[in-house]
Order: sequence, then structure tokens, then C-alpha cells
Amino acid sequence: MMTSNAIRGIRRKKSSLSEVKVVVVGAPGVGKSALTVRFLTRRYIGEYDHQAETRYKHEVLVDGEPILFEILDSCPKSDDELPATDSLNWADGCLLVYAITDRRSFNYVRRARQALTSDLPLVLVGNKADMVHLRQVSTEEGEILAKDFECSFSEVAAAEQVTQVGEVFHELCREVLSVRRKNKQSLLDRMLGSKASVKVYCRGKSDSALPKDN
Repeated sequence: MMTSNAIRGIRRKKSSLSEVKVVVVGAPGVGKSALTVRFLTRRYIGEYDHQAETRYKHEVLVDGEPILFEILDSCPKSDDELPATDSLNWADGCLLVYAITDRRSFNYVRRARQALTSDLPLVLVGNKADMVHLRQVSTEEGEILAKDFECSFSEVAAAEQVTQVGEVFHELCREVLSVRRKNKQSLLDRMLGSKASVKVYCRGKSDSALPKDN
């Protein structure tokens, strides 16, 4: 039987759990669902028939810190359908996925990037890296695009890799948490700055009220 202290400890741990919302964006057929499910379950499922967006929740340790991932697997019906604004506004970070075997999917992430806010943390992923004999997009092109996006870049193979797929989600999580820390510190600095100015003003007022020496 659990003690009340143990129960309180669990509640405290749950309440301090960081939540990170990720939207996975890419053209149809690039392996968005395969990447997501590989990360969630470590299993590979090659064929998906999604008719709508799918949302998953998964708790995992990132650099020793428990993180609750909420992942939105977007589902465009064609290469012309960009992700919905609501989905992008909901997310803390975005995984932009293309297939190295499909240049149209590479062009899709270029267009999708324009729909994202400039400050949304990103990771660019070239999937199907095991199918090099069908490659249409070079590694160098992916690296150049990532520099243009100012984000990290990886080529992975959802069909064959577990650790590497997990790492792209971990890297996006690190980017999200880094932005949060910077925003929190910036807010703290502004608050401390305003308090300091109030203190200086009060000190000046009280000094002027002191009796003057004869």
C-alpha cells in the first residue's frame, strides 16, 4: 500500500512534467506516420491509410528529464495541401519531413516552411535514407536547406533505425525547451528591471524627505 507521502511525490512529479507539442509536416507518402510510430513504439509499420490527422501522446526521457510528447501527424491529401493554420499555431515545434527518394516532397517542405511562424522551433528530416539507389535529393541539398531554415538536419531510415529516429524528436524537444528557457529568462529580466527602477525611485523620494543638517 502506498503512503500519502509517496502519493504526493507522484502528484508532484506529474505536475512538473514538461509537455511538448509536435506537429509532423510533410507531403503524402514521405513516412511521417512511420517515423512517429517508430518513435512511439520502436516498431516499424510500412503502410498507413490515414484519412485524417492523428494525435498521439507519449512520455519519454530526454536527457534525463521526463517529457510528455503530444504529436500531431498531419495528413495532407495532396502535394498542394499545406498544413492547417490551427495545427501550426497549436504546436510548440515542427518536424519537417521529406523523402530523399521524392524531389516533390523536398519542394513541399520549402512551401510548408513559409506557412510557419519564423520563431517556431524546427527540425528538418530526410526520410528513407536506406533507399539510396532511388535517391533524388542529395544530402548536401538537405544541409543547405536546413541552413536556410536555421534548423538542425538529419537523414534517417524509419524502416531500419530506432535510435536515430528517436534522436530527431529529442533534438526538436531540446529546441523547444531552449526557447522556453530563453523566453522565461527574458520575462524575468524585464520583471526584475521594472522592480529595480521602482526601488531606485522610492529611494530617491525617501532621501529627499530626510531632515537636512543645519
